[in-house]
Amino acid sequence: MEALKGVTLVIDKGEYLAVVGGNGSGKTTLAKHLNGLLRPTGGQVLVMGVQASTRTVAELARVVGYVFQNPDHQLFCRTVHDEVSFGPANIGLDGPEVKRRADRAIAVMNLSDIRDRPPLSLTLGLRRRVSIASVIAMEPQVLVLDEPTTGLDAREADELMAIIRRLNDEGTTIVLITHEMKLVAEHANRVVVMMDGKVVLDSDTRGAFSDLGLLRRSKLLPPPVTQLAHRLSQIGVSKDILTPQELVFELTRGDDQ
Repeated sequence: MEALKGVTLVIDKGEYLAVVGGNGSGKTTLAKHLNGLLRPTGGQVLVMGVQASTRTVAELARVVGYVFQNPDHQLFCRTVHDEVSFGPANIGLDGPEVKRRADRAIAVMNLSDIRDRPPLSLTLGLRRRVSIASVIAMEPQVLVLDEPTTGLDAREADELMAIIRRLNDEGTTIVLITHEMKLVAEHANRVVVMMDGKVVLDSDTRGAFSDLGLLRRSKLLPPPVTQLAHRLSQIGVSKDILTPQELVFELTRGDDQ
């Protein structure tokens, strides 16, 4: 049985793409093809114009970094610093370059105060940051994150997503695998909706949220603010509201006239 069916997808440099869908939709399967963790049985995957099937996972990891949903699947070193240094050292970089990359990744992820702590002794939120730091130390051009906010409280999730936004602003292509539509509305520029192994929608974010019926059929729950905007469209409110701030502006803009 095919997990993916007729998927055609081009990801441009610098995009912030969300791949969304319910459980079993194929979104994680698709993501694992991007860095060679899975290989297609038909068709092809090109990474920067090169056939992924001709490269090892280690070679692809220099270009496409993959952060697993469970950070404990990536953590095994004695300290945070050792963890973040492992990847660059493992590909044969010299000591000063390994240190530069590790120090940068630790700083980006706000881990300087705990660099000497054992990773597995940290909270889930901090373990997640360490796992991301260990990937960005490889300085990939593309960063794939599988459900990065699972198990985090609202503050931890907001802080993590702000860091990911900064990485995107600095030029890293982001592929966010999630079913959390609030994150998609607030951060992604493009949305791919998957259902039963197929891409059923590929749109800019506002376009994706304009079809609530499709989202629900795809087992996705639109954010409350989007649902409210659709209900208020009967009195002239725009349907393509993505955030509470946008809804407040929409409802009050007439007061300034």
